[in-house]
Amino acid sequence: MALLYFIGFLIAANQGRGLLGSNGILPIPIFLKRTTFNNHPSIFYFKYSDELYTSLAWIGVAVSALTFFGFSDSFGPITSMLIWTLLWLLYMSFVNVGQVFYGYGWEILLLEAGFLAIFLGPTEQAVPVPVIWLYRWLLFRVMFGAGLIKIRGDECWRDLTCMYYHYETQPLPNPLSWFFHRLPKWFQKLSLLYNHLVELVMPFFYFFPSYLGYISGLSTILFQSLIALSGNLSWLNLISIVLCISCFDDNFFKFFSELPPIVAEGPTFWQPPVMFLVTAILLFLSKKPLMNMISKRQVMNRSFDPWHLMNTYGAFGSITRERMEVVLEGTLIENPDQHTQWVEYEFKGKPGNPQRCPPQVSPYHFKIDWQMWFAAMSDYRYHPWILNFVGRILSGNKDVIDLLKEDPFDGQPPKYIQAKLYRYSFTKNLKEGWWERTYLGLYLPPLSLDDESFRIYLLEEGLFPEEE
Repeated sequence: MALLYFIGFLIAANQGRGLLGSNGILPIPIFLKRTTFNNHPSIFYFKYSDELYTSLAWIGVAVSALTFFGFSDSFGPITSMLIWTLLWLLYMSFVNVGQVFYGYGWEILLLEAGFLAIFLGPTEQAVPVPVIWLYRWLLFRVMFGAGLIKIRGDECWRDLTCMYYHYETQPLPNPLSWFFHRLPKWFQKLSLLYNHLVELVMPFFYFFPSYLGYISGLSTILFQSLIALSGNLSWLNLISIVLCISCFDDNFFKFFSELPPIVAEGPTFWQPPVMFLVTAILLFLSKKPLMNMISKRQVMNRSFDPWHLMNTYGAFGSITRERMEVVLEGTLIENPDQHTQWVEYEFKGKPGNPQRCPPQVSPYHFKIDWQMWFAAMSDYRYHPWILNFVGRILSGNKDVIDLLKEDPFDGQPPKYIQAKLYRYSFTKNLKEGWWERTYLGLYLPPLSLDDESFRIYLLEEGLFPEEE
């Protein structure tokens, strides 16, 4: 859990200012004026500055690193609870002001799992049994919810053809995605049957003791490991594997080696009533995700309370059959025409140059790359943040440009930016490169800060270049 927090805080420290800073794509100060603390509780309601944002992110990195090496275990149960509460409150503060860039299932999953970690206690103390059952209940909702959303969603999950497309069209393919895509179709169907087994059958055995619990936990770990090998899904697979630890007990590990006698301290007088209260609250809050799972209108990856104590999960309810990519291009020419040579902007993770091997990113995450995948699915007016993104690049905003793989103009702001829409597909032979692409048309027309309508939009959004 500490490692997962470490990754999350590191992403905030490295990407936060460009995405959400005062001069970022979706500035937090503007967001705070449009919402309330009750809807999005966050430390930043009391005070916000880019310096504070970055400082708290690096504090989170440091505390989670210390916790990973056992610092939270060193000073008893109260200190342990305070440290894990600090991590949870800090990360929730980032998620609740993160807008679309923090709208992914693994963000709220980390918060829900992180809240339960507060009550695990230090190493020398016996783990409260209710916490283990709550972790299993969380794992059940993650896996069974994902299974239900698939069966109720795209027909390719029912006719076992989804894997024909998934590896090629997923948000951020990795170096092995090309090879998974080229596996025989009979194997793709067989793997999807395994998917349904793990997501729709095995979750019920998480609650069984001994061998049934072990088998269900191991099956889920194998399943999540294979998904992690085939693409970049941030830390979703890693946190799912962490949750599986709750399926195992000391008897399981005795299969591998003889364990030394364990003498665990009992709880202090105040811990049982606290645990009873927390369990009662979480069971009460479980009603909404439970009703959501059995509903024909099931939603996925949604919180039912602003503190993210009890959420619903799911992934890939539908599968796109073709991969669309938005490619940004810029020019230094004052008055571009049909003969102008445009230069492409390369992103750190998403496909761009067809010859470039898809990088291994996970468990890290490039948030702007992920959002570009969503943007390619529909008109830019459904994704207004992309206009903000273009405006910041045109103004030469370094924090935003640092989100890209490189600046093709070496710090000189372009005069115009446009975006083209391409269809991407894996090549049949790696000698031809990794991708082949077909131009489909303009996604965004050439935009300039001298464009009056674009300038008015940026002014209305409070996003005009800093010097203005």
